[in-house]
Amino acid sequence: MKIHYLGAARTTTGSMYLIEVNGNKLLLECGLFQGHREEMTNRNCCFPFDPKTLDAVVLSHAHMDHAGNLPNLVKQGYNGNIHCTFATRNLCAIMLVDSGHIQEADALFVSKQRAKKGLPPVQPLYTIADAEKTLHQFVGVSYERPFLVVDGVTATFRDAGHILGAAQVILDVQEKGRKFRYLFSGDVGRGGDEILRDPVATENVDYLQIESTYGGREHAIRKDADEIVGRLVLETLNQSGKVIIPAFSVGRTQQIVYVLNQLTLAGKLPRCPIFVDSPLSVNATEIYRLHPECFNETINKFLHEKANPFGMANLTYIREAEQSKKLNDLKEAAIIISASGMCEAGRVRHHLKNHLGDPKSLVLFIGYCAEGTLGSVITAGKSPVNIFGEPVEVRAKIVSLDTYSGHADKNELKRYVEKISGNLKKIVCIHGEESQCLAHAETLRGMKPKAEVIVPEYLQAVEI
Repeated sequence: MKIHYLGAARTTTGSMYLIEVNGNKLLLECGLFQGHREEMTNRNCCFPFDPKTLDAVVLSHAHMDHAGNLPNLVKQGYNGNIHCTFATRNLCAIMLVDSGHIQEADALFVSKQRAKKGLPPVQPLYTIADAEKTLHQFVGVSYERPFLVVDGVTATFRDAGHILGAAQVILDVQEKGRKFRYLFSGDVGRGGDEILRDPVATENVDYLQIESTYGGREHAIRKDADEIVGRLVLETLNQSGKVIIPAFSVGRTQQIVYVLNQLTLAGKLPRCPIFVDSPLSVNATEIYRLHPECFNETINKFLHEKANPFGMANLTYIREAEQSKKLNDLKEAAIIISASGMCEAGRVRHHLKNHLGDPKSLVLFIGYCAEGTLGSVITAGKSPVNIFGEPVEVRAKIVSLDTYSGHADKNELKRYVEKISGNLKKIVCIHGEESQCLAHAETLRGMKPKAEVIVPEYLQAVEI
């Protein structure tokens, strides 16, 4: 068995791993690479293998850096199954179509710019139609239900606690008279999540491939986060300011809605108007409500005994652009949650343009902002910032909290590995910037001195 590391090797983006076993080709993940335009275009458009030769695809969860290039894979000839959990399939149904729309719009914009220079137009990476076609190849499988994925390889999904439907992927392999268990961690949740269950430990593991997003750093203590949010929001509302929360449509939006719901029920926040202004966020929240099997005991009890954890009388979900524009005229204090979390696209940029200059307002970041994004520029304290080609002075209060991260930190990853049983022979650290992967590898060498710990480079192959 050989694994080719074709993405998220010493970086956090473009997850893609090609496994060759028993004469078959199995692809784990098919994510979009995100970065500088030229490199992004080159990496995403062309696969370092022929998609027609693949026998199966297994997907751990619905985030675009793991699933976002599936329509291009199908467009280029892959016609087999895409195995994932039911919740992941449902999230992909909205996210991939939304991505297809973005790809089309982006290609149109670039083509107009090229036309001014007398250059030919560009084609989108894939279209809405390509995304819709891809959905026909998804096969949903429940957690803890083993299934044959290719000859000699049985896969099992186990809860990863990262986002709705996220899974660890257990591969039980029979190859040339030997048997072994290979565990792909997927993206590992922190545990103690407001909504999701904790990651479930895996037994009898021989080989481990583990994410390293925060393999060298620690998050702030989570138990304080809700109190901090309540205090900051209340201060802003009391001075009639707006609270702008840039949030990823899947995961962080639902989490912060639930936190605000609980703070309101506890009497720590007034019942002020709250708006979720993102069509994708609205659709994703509806899908969350369809999958209580992913919820932890606390939120399940709240759902059955009290009310919808993602709905309040003072909460409005906005799909239509006209409704979104009306928020510009809102005079009263309010909370606006909008995508994207890194402020690179979506309606949140309009809200930032309208409120960054108001010293009474608060911009609260609750997720990771990659270097070079508008979100990272704002959190770095720069002013003015460029929005829609115009400078905007930053006078609002800016706060960034990493306590709501969906990724386990250094200590939480360590606890995840400690709970794994079996005689680990080899550990591969992926899905982290180089410094985080190398730091994580050092931690693991101290924990598992008998295991070979590898930090693969892009396009490197590792034999099992």
